[in-house]
Amino acid sequence: MKLTQRLQWYTSPKMIYRAGRKSMALDDKMKVAETIYLYALGIDTKDFDLYRSIFADQVEIDFSSYEGSSVTEPSHLTGDEWVKRVRPLFTGLTATQHSMTNPLIRLEGDVASCRMYMQAHHVFEAEKEDSWFTIGGYYDDMLVRNDQSPTGWLLTGVTLTVLWRKGTDSIMEQARSKGHTLLKDH
Repeated sequence: MKLTQRLQWYTSPKMIYRAGRKSMALDDKMKVAETIYLYALGIDTKDFDLYRSIFADQVEIDFSSYEGSSVTEPSHLTGDEWVKRVRPLFTGLTATQHSMTNPLIRLEGDVASCRMYMQAHHVFEAEKEDSWFTIGGYYDDMLVRNDQSPTGWLLTGVTLTVLWRKGTDSIMEQARSKGHTLLKDH
């Protein structure tokens, strides 16, 4: 194929349409991943307004694979209820770091699913290594397109699968209790 023929082929309406669709899909995938990264950022910085901004009004949470969770079986909650449920735990911890990697995203119109591998490090007392607790696994998330979200996508479902744990898991209940006390004092 001659150069002029190739240029005509690449600039044809059909090719421009295909390139545009691929570009939109990549943009959506980036925004879906960013939504889940904001999940980590909101928790780790204790910015519960940011954290709430990425959840739909109704959300299904399944943390049943994590023994010690405040959600022991799959639950349908409002976004506000979910944030209210996790706030004491993360308020009571000195620090957390949620690392999210390898987003595997599937788009179907205005609905997306994403599997994101994760490690979550929880610190009750920074100077005491025996008060640290880390889990590893993955999140399976469901999202819907929504213009009210900072990224254009809202979480409608979050399922955590824990594959391993390391450290002292009893700090989680201590942190939750401390967080309830701190929140009552404010």
